[in-house]
Amino acid sequence: MHMIFRILMVFLNSKKATRLTMFDTSSVKMRATLTDIDFAGHINNGMYFSIFDLGRFDLMFRSGVWDIMRKNKWTPVVQTETITFRKSVRLGTKFSQETKLLGLDDKCIYFEQRIVVDGEIYARGYIATRMTSKKGAVPNEEILAAVGLDVPEDRVVPEWVHQWREQGALPGSRKPAPHNWLS
Repeated sequence: MHMIFRILMVFLNSKKATRLTMFDTSSVKMRATLTDIDFAGHINNGMYFSIFDLGRFDLMFRSGVWDIMRKNKWTPVVQTETITFRKSVRLGTKFSQETKLLGLDDKCIYFEQRIVVDGEIYARGYIATRMTSKKGAVPNEEILAAVGLDVPEDRVVPEWVHQWREQGALPGSRKPAPHNWLS
């Protein structure tokens, strides 16, 4: 992970931060640094996904889910992600990275993540994640049972998000996915 020092800071800060449940919203205060920006002087489009990783880790650390994952030898992976940009975050700008778990379906755990500057959304991403183990994908029912949580009724993943994930998915890793450009 190229953001190893930031993830360590998020981990250390989580130890003294308010505890959360996975259904609370995580907020990580940050500042755009030299390693975040590109030649245009703003955060590079690809860097946003790494910053979003920090937000999901903060939520896992502060909710205790990270400890459960390590105990069960589960690894979080991103299955699909998309982002929309509204304004540029320039070098030195203070911002917060906000993370909210939207809900689950039979395959994925969905998050909405935002970059917020002075109370205004600059970028928003939707991320579909899974937990894996040496045996393969971990069923969400098993995850919820281990964490001891029920999904609140207000956590409904929008239908367009389900369609987006399904329509953009590649074949499973055990199925062929030949490289053929469509003409």
